[in-house]
Amino acid sequence: MKLEQASRKRAKIRLGLQGPSGSGKTYSALLLAYGLCGNWSKIVVIDTEHHSAELYAHLGNYYVLHIGAPFTPEKYIEAIQLCEKSGMEVIVVDSISHEWESSGGILDIHSNMAGNSFTNWSKLTPRHNSFIQTILQSNAHIICTIRSKQDYVLQEKNGKQVPEKVGLKGITRDGMDYELTVVFDIDIKHNCNASKDRTNLFCNAPEFKVTIDTGKKIAEWCNANHVVNETEPLTIEELVAVCNTYEELVILFGTLEEADKTKHKSLFNQRAQTIQQPVSSAEIIHSLPKPSTNGTSNSTTA
Repeated sequence: MKLEQASRKRAKIRLGLQGPSGSGKTYSALLLAYGLCGNWSKIVVIDTEHHSAELYAHLGNYYVLHIGAPFTPEKYIEAIQLCEKSGMEVIVVDSISHEWESSGGILDIHSNMAGNSFTNWSKLTPRHNSFIQTILQSNAHIICTIRSKQDYVLQEKNGKQVPEKVGLKGITRDGMDYELTVVFDIDIKHNCNASKDRTNLFCNAPEFKVTIDTGKKIAEWCNANHVVNETEPLTIEELVAVCNTYEELVILFGTLEEADKTKHKSLFNQRAQTIQQPVSSAEIIHSLPKPSTNGTSNSTTA
């Protein structure tokens, strides 16, 4: 156990693509995956959709791992771990809905269990949570496609009311969106918007279609370097220059080694004479001048 400097470079995206059948979830997931890593051979699709991932083999030489019923949480976990061991950088789980609502999924297991329904959930929830934790703790980027319940609304086209398929609530356990970094909702016309976005890249953005550039944009966010200890340390001259109050200057002076205090005393004196916010006498290092109202020193130099 040790403390580490926060670094977004260690972050891996957890992204959900949610939409009805035919909205382009798998295709969009592949474009995002390539944008994230730029290498088709480092992308794998865990396919629960009867080989549908292979429909887009013309895009590149990505890998496919087929799993079938029963769609237990443990089978998903095993598949993700196999992909990690194979060195995959982006894992597309297409789809996670089967783990919740399909043959051998959580709801199916629950419906076939004897005994008290509430007690049975206490046995199943840890299994589902293990699946979620496997996604969250993976050392690869994870893209999860999520089926949504379908409905039809009437839309006017050419003066006629035409039924159009729309997506509703995602088929997975409530709260799954809280676990993901980004959730894209895709409609039947392949238009996309972010219903959740912790990257702030897509907040309040108009509808868009997912492209490879969308993945690149997310990759750039993941790789953004905001780590203090990976930059060159500020020099004493630079540290003095950014002191805006006399108190800050005094504190900085107190952190220096004696040799540096002697070496840079004139630099501190010069900066002290430009600061018009003296602190109480108890906080003043006597080797520093206290600025007067006319901008000159009231004490001897350091």
